[in-house]
Amino acid sequence: MTQVTIIDVSPRDGLQIEPKKVSTEEKAKLIDKLTEAGIKKIEAASFVHPKKVPQMADAEALLEQIHSNKNIQPIALIPNQRGFMRASEFPHLELNWAASATETFSDKNLGMTIDKNFEMFMEVAKEAKSKGMEICFSIAVSFGCPYEGHVEEEKVLELAEKAVQAGADRIGIADTIGIATPDVVNRLFKKVFDVTGDTNVSFHIHDTRGLGLANAYAAYTAGVRIFETAVSGIGGCPFAPGSAGNLATEDLVYLFERMGVKTGVDINKLFEAADFAASLSSKTPLGRIRHLDRTRTMKEMME
Repeated sequence: MTQVTIIDVSPRDGLQIEPKKVSTEEKAKLIDKLTEAGIKKIEAASFVHPKKVPQMADAEALLEQIHSNKNIQPIALIPNQRGFMRASEFPHLELNWAASATETFSDKNLGMTIDKNFEMFMEVAKEAKSKGMEICFSIAVSFGCPYEGHVEEEKVLELAEKAVQAGADRIGIADTIGIATPDVVNRLFKKVFDVTGDTNVSFHIHDTRGLGLANAYAAYTAGVRIFETAVSGIGGCPFAPGSAGNLATEDLVYLFERMGVKTGVDINKLFEAADFAASLSSKTPLGRIRHLDRTRTMKEMME
């Protein structure tokens, strides 16, 4: 039985900063490879302005192309009401609402204040519910901001609690610049669970400083069972200076499976997806396990 859920964000967060256009067909192929490996929840696209994030300009075309894949539970990032209007044409989507824990990042990333963003979220959440669509409220820079530095836990907790009250189906806590440490992660998530009750909570992990796996384990011990990662460790935020790729999905799967925590993922097939993702990236991917002897890796996982 699967004990943790891994949401792979490589088609969206993994590819959004690529300077060279990745075709719709290549994105669909990556998604197919992820579902073949057993990953069902995939953040496939974002409905953002194409001039701000050109790589995501084909969101509608991609979702149309993967519509026949019955093994996927697709997720799309939305930053505003316009994004929701576009996403609502695909009622099977789960929505991921972009928010921020600091005013400067909210302005740089979303072009609005935290309060304005939340007012908009409340309206969109109501509309999403009327269409039967689930929505996650994701709080960027929950552990540190590239512009403001330290982020107070109280701000994250306040936003999380308000989002639950507004109807969020999931609360996403994001280490957008990969600044968190395990002690801080464990402490914050315990407090998050105090204010979210039965609402699902997820952890979006970047591996900028090599602490991604340690932070994932700290979150797991605090009670987190949903993790957002990207195969091969590709990606990063175009509005977060100094950020690097996401924690590699295959590295997290290896960790959990070695711990006896079931992920429902076939790591051999996941390696194929990771290799393909790496071929689409112009940067050196952060993933580690992919480079090791794969026969030995499988043996280790069965010991």
